[in-house]
Amino acid sequence: MTTTLLRHGTVYSPADPFASAMLIAGDRVAWVGSEGAADAHADGVDEVVDLDGALVTPAFVDAHVHTTETGLALDGVDLGRTRSLAEALDRVGAHARTRPGAPLTGSGWDEGRWPEARPPTAAELDRATRGAVVYLSRVDVHTAVVSEALLAARPDLRALPGWEGEGLVRRQAHDVARRFSRDAIGSTRRRDLQLAALRRAASVGIGCVTELAAPHINSAADVLSLRTLATEEELPDLLVYWGAEGAVDELPALGALGAAGDLCVDGTVGSRTAALTSPYADGVGERGYLYLDLDRATEHVLACTRAGVQAGFHVIGDEAVRVGVEAVARAADECGLDAVLACRHRLEHVEMLAPDLVPELVRLGVVASVQPAFDALWGGEDGMYARRLGLDRARAMNPFSAMSRAGVQLAFGSDSPVTPLDPWGSVRAAAFHRTRGSGLSVRGAFSAHTRGGWRAARVDDAGVLAPGALASYAVWDVPAELVVQAPDDRVAAWSTDPRSGVPGLPDLTPGAPLPTCLRTVAGGRTVFAA
Repeated sequence: MTTTLLRHGTVYSPADPFASAMLIAGDRVAWVGSEGAADAHADGVDEVVDLDGALVTPAFVDAHVHTTETGLALDGVDLGRTRSLAEALDRVGAHARTRPGAPLTGSGWDEGRWPEARPPTAAELDRATRGAVVYLSRVDVHTAVVSEALLAARPDLRALPGWEGEGLVRRQAHDVARRFSRDAIGSTRRRDLQLAALRRAASVGIGCVTELAAPHINSAADVLSLRTLATEEELPDLLVYWGAEGAVDELPALGALGAAGDLCVDGTVGSRTAALTSPYADGVGERGYLYLDLDRATEHVLACTRAGVQAGFHVIGDEAVRVGVEAVARAADECGLDAVLACRHRLEHVEMLAPDLVPELVRLGVVASVQPAFDALWGGEDGMYARRLGLDRARAMNPFSAMSRAGVQLAFGSDSPVTPLDPWGSVRAAAFHRTRGSGLSVRGAFSAHTRGGWRAARVDDAGVLAPGALASYAVWDVPAELVVQAPDDRVAAWSTDPRSGVPGLPDLTPGAPLPTCLRTVAGGRTVFAA
């Protein structure tokens, strides 16, 4: 068993708020403490690491990632910052010229940011790429545009629910188009895409990646490839979920923790497929779609509860969130509350939450796996939420503070590639929420992105740096002094008093430079070193 002593830094630990050193034995934290006490350990360890003033924190856990999709986004055409449809088509065409004849993928477009206020058409994609097979996903990855060449290969898309014409696909048509483009990926390229995504995660201090697989997103072969890769390379720890109905018996073969995650009850606000109780503000009569009704959702939770595994759903609109919560409540009535609490079922996104459901989440022990970057991207008085939903409903989106105060278990993720692998950015987004009063303290947000991610997967001995905990940590170069930031100025003032014993974290004020990752260690294994 290898032993490592880290010293001459700052260790963010509940065991000692003034710690400057930490001892690692194998895959566990053995000791945390002061510099003077570290002298007693220095001669008996295999390695001494001089931190040179760096900050050591628990490594981040991204609670919601699509790994192969992330690799495709890193390798494909990034349309996230394009300022017009014309610029997007130019970028697609330039990318196609670097890979003549090859299928082309891209992501991140948002017609709401373009003066043309519309997506590309299939004909425009064909002209830009000279007839390539093209799949370009909208920023929320629930809508896409495809080229005439792809439509020629899958003419059935035009007959499926969600075909909008001129190459625009949503709902089932979108799912089929995406799977078609993904099934064309060979095993070697798939491995390369997954490796690139996991290495990117490690480089930003993520020590554990939670893969939210589902049949409409990726295949079982994709999941098995990812699991094999994680055993062959020094990469972040991997947690896998398989979001499918009737999938309990499939979980062991896939190495999946549960049938949770992106089993979709609804879609997304941006694509107007999130299921709402009242219509969209910018879509006459549109209320989105329920892909699963309450009875089917309940059957899924019941099957998982009886098997003792986690169930979960993708829920965004208020109608969909209610279906997800009520399905778990029905399972508690049928199987008993203790059985449901033991499973620790999950709901993904939980963006539009009616106040009466907050105490139900607590009572049922449901984890809310949420994405703070969604608020940074789409919140605010002039953001996409406001356009789609109107100001009143937009201001109520992503109520992190209300959930946290009530005792809801929160876990933070990116939903990459919807938003980037950027954990400090997510903590900042939660702390500086675009709706006043809905944010968390930096400390609370940091906990949700570290310990919260592990607890969401029913792992309770990780996510903190304390004796006996899993040695999953990151080392950071912090550009300024550590601070304590909280929404309430009185709390912040008390917390910065040395007598409070509250350890500081980097200053995440919007515009301030974020920390740089120097090393990421997962379960005692170094998975990234700058």
